[in-house]
Amino acid sequence: RGGLVKTDWTQAPFTASYRNFNASACVWSSGASSCSSTSPSTSGSNAWLSEQMDSTSQERLQWVQKNYMIYNYCTDTKRFPQGLPPECTATNTS
Repeated sequence: RGGLVKTDWTQAPFTASYRNFNASACVWSSGASSCSSTSPSTSGSNAWLSEQMDSTSQERLQWVQKNYMIYNYCTDTKRFPQGLPPECTATNTS
């Protein structure tokens, strides 16, 4: 419903399942990514792995976050009193 219904966290944990999903991802560890710019296959279908956002794209992302994002777990310190997940501090530019 497009975020009109607030999440009832008392009903957690939530589960999701996917069919025919194949993820191609990088692993972030100790301040470095497993997807370095020297990795093979940075052309073709994996070219997006080495792309960076320019200032215009960053501004667009911030606009979308401000106007459409309902919840950001990277700002939920009550949920993560022991510290935020590593992906929250890896490249936080906001």
